[in-house]
Amino acid sequence: MTSSPYSLYGLGSVNQTGIGRTNGMGYSGIGLKTEDEIDNLNAANFALIPQNSFFYNVGLKGQYNNYSNKGDSETMTTINFSNLAMAFRIAEGLGAGIVMVPYSDVGYSLVGIQSNIEGTNETFESNVTGIGGLSDLRVNLGYRIIEGLRVGASASILFGNIEEEEEFQISNSSFNLSEKTNYTGLRFGLGMQFDLTDNITLGSTVQFPTALKGNLKRSVLKNLDGLDITVEDEEADSTADFNMPFELGLGLSAKIRKSLTLSADYKKNYWDDTGQTENIGSYSDQDIYAIGIEFAKDRTSYKYGDRIQYRAGFNYDTGYLSVNGTKIDGYGLTAGVGFPIGQGQKSMINLSYSYGSKGQIQNILIKENFHLLTLNLSMEDLWFQKRKID
Repeated sequence: MTSSPYSLYGLGSVNQTGIGRTNGMGYSGIGLKTEDEIDNLNAANFALIPQNSFFYNVGLKGQYNNYSNKGDSETMTTINFSNLAMAFRIAEGLGAGIVMVPYSDVGYSLVGIQSNIEGTNETFESNVTGIGGLSDLRVNLGYRIIEGLRVGASASILFGNIEEEEEFQISNSSFNLSEKTNYTGLRFGLGMQFDLTDNITLGSTVQFPTALKGNLKRSVLKNLDGLDITVEDEEADSTADFNMPFELGLGLSAKIRKSLTLSADYKKNYWDDTGQTENIGSYSDQDIYAIGIEFAKDRTSYKYGDRIQYRAGFNYDTGYLSVNGTKIDGYGLTAGVGFPIGQGQKSMINLSYSYGSKGQIQNILIKENFHLLTLNLSMEDLWFQKRKID
């Protein structure tokens, strides 16, 4: 699911990829007025679902990473589920959607960690691995209050587990520690979109803070001179809750000459207020800047080439982790293309590519360069249509 060494911290590497067109536009879209597919970045947007339309969206992503520090480098390829979503109209100006995406991914391996044997000058080496992550199952409601003003609300169920295993061997003896922590929690959010003009839309989102409940189970196995000894077998233990921050988002989009769409977002995540701590690093407030552009010559043209959508964008994340006083920031350059399916339909195949970097080669830090490819299939089904016979 991931191979980032930074997934060692907290709940793992937080997923930024969206649904469909936003992946190619720098992951921006809070203020994007989307009527022809699902946009999960702002619940208010679900109020725009057309009458009789039922949208489906499924996605996959593949990532190629290169990790390097002062003395070494390695590469890794991972493939993961990207999203599963559906949306539909309930009544005039009222729409709903259910979206499931990975919230975070954990996948790291630390080999050859040296530790001292107490009371001696000798050392031993241990290996630590971690896998898992959390999923975000979100229900969205969007409602149009008046023409040009939409509001939305969302409720997310965050759930998943993180498994960590540590093992080492000294002479003819070995030790194995396995811990599995399950997290669950409920989180609420609000969204708003306001059309300043027919071509300019302002959007905002809020995610309220919450605490994810943790449930830890531990197993410990020793082997002394070939004899296995079970010290603990899935024994329950207490673990601290994980505090999620208050998140604020602002977005603006503009249409120029019907063929060009611009989008810009700013997000602020208040990690300082959570009091969340780590043994190696600390949490600090996070800022995310995103801009995107989309061009389609004529979305209603009978010529297929005129209906293809071309996208590009940029994303910069100051990061929420600080290790040895250095923030783990990152950036991403994105590009994408949307291929329409059929004439007069809203179905689309969205393909996007992103190149970016995270971290830096400094002290104990690692620089992570990545190539990310996402594929989304967005389909529209028409429901409750009356058959007409001439």
